Amino acid sequence: MEVSKNEESPEIDEIMFKDIHQNSLNGFIGMAFHLLAVPAFFLFTFILYAGGGFGVTIGILLQIVIGIVWFVMFNSYMVINPNEAATLTFFGKYSGTVDEEGFHYLINPLFEKRKISLRIRNFESAKLKVNDVNANPIEIGAVVVWKVVDAAEAMFEVDNYHDYVQIQSEAALRAMSTKYPYDIIEDKDIGGVALSSHQEVIARELQLSVEARLKRAGIQVLEARISHLAYSQEIAQAMLRRQQASAVVAARSEIVKGAVGMVELALEQLSQKNIIQLDEDKKATMVSNLLVVLCSETDTTPVVNTGSLS
Repeated sequence: MEVSKNEESPEIDEIMFKDIHQNSLNGFIGMAFHLLAVPAFFLFTFILYAGGGFGVTIGILLQIVIGIVWFVMFNSYMVINPNEAATLTFFGKYSGTVDEEGFHYLINPLFEKRKISLRIRNFESAKLKVNDVNANPIEIGAVVVWKVVDAAEAMFEVDNYHDYVQIQSEAALRAMSTKYPYDIIEDKDIGGVALSSHQEVIARELQLSVEARLKRAGIQVLEARISHLAYSQEIAQAMLRRQQASAVVAARSEIVKGAVGMVELALEQLSQKNIIQLDEDKKATMVSNLLVVLCSETDTTPVVNTGSLS
């Protein structure tokens, strides 16, 4: 049964930062107004100076104040590249996010701007040493393809979203690898999912597991797949011999099954066509010889009996 976001974590909506679109002017329009303010300002102060007296004092004060503001307004310009966003904070309070590419002019020059990339990225985990469901030590690694989809969450919900992706991805990989066997060897594993033989199933589950852990940081996982899988060195040779033995037993089983069928067919056809009548002892001898010929690993050398069969 699927669990809704609020049911899974009732407090998450109260504390989670979400992207808020921040309006801005086209940077070139803002620059035009910014530069036109200079002659307008000087014209206004000239009128004050012409009045003399108290107007001169006011003009000087306005020159100082407006001059400072005019220079501070240069901080309002901002360039957003493709697949990039910028979070804006005003004296420690989150105000909004600008994610449209281009040249922008912000009304408030006191915004603190922090840019974040929205491009697709790859992360390859280290080779982790874990135990599978059968307690066999294995080495496993994964590649995670991810991108930031909510700049505010990535910037303010976690301290460092790069480290967060790394640690949580490896934690999800460890948790998943302990749920399944490396290979279908044990009888209890037959018919189940194995790390080595069900790559698509494992990849899908790993992706969902990693994405559930990274969702709080505004990160979407596009793909997660095992990149390295092997038994640990201390048991690698033993497990290889076990796999070889299992393969030999399975092959022998098929050979014996086929040989028994061939012997049964031979005896049945000999009996139906009345080619030769065999008593039980001769049937046993014939069966033994046929099984040796059919099941032997090496070529057999026939012995031709030119005498009587008795």
